Amino acid sequence: MNLLPDRRRLVVAATGAALVLTLAGCADMGTTEPPAKLRDAPSLGLPAQTTAPVASLDAQWWRGFNDAQLDTLIEQALQGNPNLQVARARLARAQSTIASAKAAALPQVNGQLDLTRQKFSGNYIYPAPLGGSIQETGTLQLNAGWELDFFGKNRSALDTALGTARAAQADADAARVMLASNVARGYFQWARLSDQLTVARRTLAQRDETLRLVRDRVTAGLDTRLELRQSEGGLPQARQQIEALSEQIELARHALDALVAKPDATVGMKAPAIASIDPIALQPSIPADLLGRRADIAAARWRVEAATSDVANARTQFYPNINLVAFAGLSSIGFDNLIKSGSQQWGVGPAIRLPIFEGGRLRANLRGKNADLDAAIESYNVTVIDALRDVSDQVSSVQSVARQQVEQRDAQNAAEAAYDIARQRYGAGLGNYLNVLTAETAVLVQRREAVDLAARALDVQVGLARALGGGWQPDVATASAASPTQR
Repeated sequence: MNLLPDRRRLVVAATGAALVLTLAGCADMGTTEPPAKLRDAPSLGLPAQTTAPVASLDAQWWRGFNDAQLDTLIEQALQGNPNLQVARARLARAQSTIASAKAAALPQVNGQLDLTRQKFSGNYIYPAPLGGSIQETGTLQLNAGWELDFFGKNRSALDTALGTARAAQADADAARVMLASNVARGYFQWARLSDQLTVARRTLAQRDETLRLVRDRVTAGLDTRLELRQSEGGLPQARQQIEALSEQIELARHALDALVAKPDATVGMKAPAIASIDPIALQPSIPADLLGRRADIAAARWRVEAATSDVANARTQFYPNINLVAFAGLSSIGFDNLIKSGSQQWGVGPAIRLPIFEGGRLRANLRGKNADLDAAIESYNVTVIDALRDVSDQVSSVQSVARQQVEQRDAQNAAEAAYDIARQRYGAGLGNYLNVLTAETAVLVQRREAVDLAARALDVQVGLARALGGGWQPDVATASAASPTQR
């Protein structure tokens, strides 16, 4: 048995493979600038991570306020808000690219049927009687191809798709946290305005009593028309304030309806009172694991991972594409011969494509992908810095509002005490009722201030809960992405 032809084929194949590898090694990727650097916790001045367990918010942190109406509004918003649905649609779109990237690494098979009536040239490669004749040709076959991913092109494309999908998932989670916090803040705004409306109505009643008293004093010759006109001006001012608050309440309810995506979401709900809402317990400090608590940071990090894989994919374009191709089927001249045994044909073999000269297109593409990576890294750094500022702002506000409330309570206690003394003196005949009403004016001012500060305290608690991640719990893969290392 003569093995020389087989040996020659092996030599040719080995020589071809060596040539391909040599050319691949000579592929010029040019020079690229080093990528930007990711900011990590130490570079941001965050405290060192400890091994002790770190308390985190519950994913439904708003239930800590113990308000059933608020719970209902947030649950409805999370189910039907269009912006959240858009984020979910983007996630589904990103997840579909994963299946496409996986499919590229698998064998591809397709069917082919070509039926053609054709005139063959008499002055071409076809001899007579075929040349110059009109014939019917047909091809019926299966074609198969499998790209052998020796250099990781398909793997890097899949990694890019995974990173993009995980970023979209984190974006959807961040949108959920933001939506819940916006609903809570809108609800507390409604509560603040409702409590302010109660104080404004009492202010109107107090000014009405003051006007009646001044009228009596003018009749008795104890006051002049100047005092009367001044007292009369207080009534329309108080009524205007009531109307303005009523308008703001309607606008606040409309805003809540829009967030919930139901035009009548707040219809039938009782106006909330701040006193009936429990504060939630939050530690006003910056946690060491802040970078792993926020979905927006994880999303930015996954975009860095996707951009890194995109750079790797751009590098693989400099290497050969090696495909294993095959076909099997029938081909004939004349449709009646198509399914005859003599029409069988098949073929199998490798197909190798190597870029040798492409005018700098691949190097330009690689530079562009490196620029995209730099942009993704700097976007991540901006997100991290903004998150740190956000938490710092909320922590400062929580602490400041608590101190303001202490001072305001002291001022309100003093005003309430002065009001009690004025009433006691009036009851004992030692003072007039005008002194009582004047003392009550100071009390009403403090009550308005108390309402504003109490609402602000709830608002900054929501802000801190959101800044701390809103109870977001990453999966293992996402958690690893949220813990950056320097590149």
